[in-house]
Amino acid sequence: MIISLVGYMGSGKSHISKILSEKINFKLIDLDKEISRRNKLTIPEIFEKKGEIYFRKLERETLEEILASEENVVLSLGGGTPVYYNNMEIVNLNSKSIFLRASIGTLAERISKQKDKRPLIAKISEEDLPEFIAKHLFERNEYYGKAQFNINTDNREPEDIVNEIIEKLYL
Repeated sequence: MIISLVGYMGSGKSHISKILSEKINFKLIDLDKEISRRNKLTIPEIFEKKGEIYFRKLERETLEEILASEENVVLSLGGGTPVYYNNMEIVNLNSKSIFLRASIGTLAERISKQKDKRPLIAKISEEDLPEFIAKHLFERNEYYGKAQFNINTDNREPEDIVNEIIEKLYL
């Protein structure tokens, strides 16, 4: 079984996937980290040196390979992954997908501390960040909403979120 976590940057995908994979003894794959490992470049470096279109092609190829595996995997997707190609459809066909939803305020608070690691927001001011997130979420929620399960992460302990995922998937 593959469990795919989707959501906007800062929604908790990396943190929750780590706890979940340990608790249910599944292999953990963070899609962005896997792309970085395979290409020996960070995501910001890939964006800077090769551009977003190149990155999205790598992302799709890596996603397809992971989803074709026979392993038990918790897969943490990049925030933009569901938006490109028909990625959300293949995620749903080949895994159990879970949308980790968080409010604009929560997302802004979480990601403002990591701007240097996030190429899409690196140059956005603190005061403009909530508006940027709101615009992005408006565009992306259509794709995130295609996930088979939807879990709110606002003001919740990671362990509670993980337990809800396990409950929803009957693990």
